[in-house]
Amino acid sequence: MEQIINIIVPNFNKGKYIEKCILSIINQTFKDWHLIFVDDASSDNSKNILKKFSTNKKITFVYLKKNKGPSFCRNLGLRKSSSKYIAFLDSDDFWSLNKLEEQLSFMESRNFNMTYTDYFTIKEENEEKILKKTSISNNFNYISFLKDNSINTSTLIIKKNIIKNIRFKKISLLEDYIFKCEILKKGVIAYKLDKVLATYRITPSNRSSNMFYNFFSLFFLNKKFNNLNFFFNIYCTLSTSIRSIKKYGLKKYF
Repeated sequence: MEQIINIIVPNFNKGKYIEKCILSIINQTFKDWHLIFVDDASSDNSKNILKKFSTNKKITFVYLKKNKGPSFCRNLGLRKSSSKYIAFLDSDDFWSLNKLEEQLSFMESRNFNMTYTDYFTIKEENEEKILKKTSISNNFNYISFLKDNSINTSTLIIKKNIIKNIRFKKISLLEDYIFKCEILKKGVIAYKLDKVLATYRITPSNRSSNMFYNFFSLFFLNKKFNNLNFFFNIYCTLSTSIRSIKKYGLKKYF
């Protein structure tokens, strides 16, 4: 019998965080899940940590021989999924233990296709010091998301049948942003469960930690994949960048 929800976790060299990530899934109050964990040819101690969970039948481990990037890993997870819902979690982030129960109940009772939550941000290994608690808009359509792409992928749950053939693009940054755009372009509206149910960890290796590179990448990707004209693209990119600073503070970037 298939699980109601598959959780896709890509990992590359996040060995010191993955145990907390996996335990936050295993200890969920909602139990009808299956985890697809894709290790992207890690060269740190990730594989040794993952051995602790090797006998857990609710987890499928995939070990890539060559580094393929997070898009490939998430797409592989999507190909292996056959559940009603899909959730994503980055291997250095973790969930509150009631996340799946509360968010799935929220979706089922309202027949929502795509939902997210607020989240805490912490820096590196200091889990005692919460930098920010987000207060994201209550819903997004495609246009509003272009101006404020605040939905964190680790908070996202989507009905599998609306994803269909949409996949993560093979790009070096913001592949999850373009993935969400592709879904919202179909007329889907994403709704927030107004609770803080995930924690996002800011590390020096976060690909989104370079403010200026992130700004120009967003502008370029909006032009290439969203076909935005120059002036609307500038407006959306500036709006998103300003909201990002308000959301995380400058500590993320410096």
